[in-house]
Amino acid sequence: MRMVYAHFPINVNILGKGEAVEIRNFLGEKRVRKIVMQEGVVVIRDNTVKDQILLEGNDIENVSRSAAHIHQSVLVKKKDIRKFLDGIYVSGKETIVQEE
Repeated sequence: MRMVYAHFPINVNILGKGEAVEIRNFLGEKRVRKIVMQEGVVVIRDNTVKDQILLEGNDIENVSRSAAHIHQSVLVKKKDIRKFLDGIYVSGKETIVQEE
């Protein structure tokens, strides 16, 4: 998932061992959003790409639901969504298949 912002950088802190995410400074707001991941989902920070986090887990439903909770927590309200494109968006979906 990628953090997209125009002016105020979105700060994302991973709490615990990746069981929760704390989002700060979305659109310059002082409100802190805390999202607890579903069972079996772990959040890690991607070191290769700036402003990107990865969600990993065995159950695709729980991973998808956790991504949806993160995305919905930073929706822009009462503003023109064509102008204010700030948010956290899903940038790609991959499955890891182990070779036998």
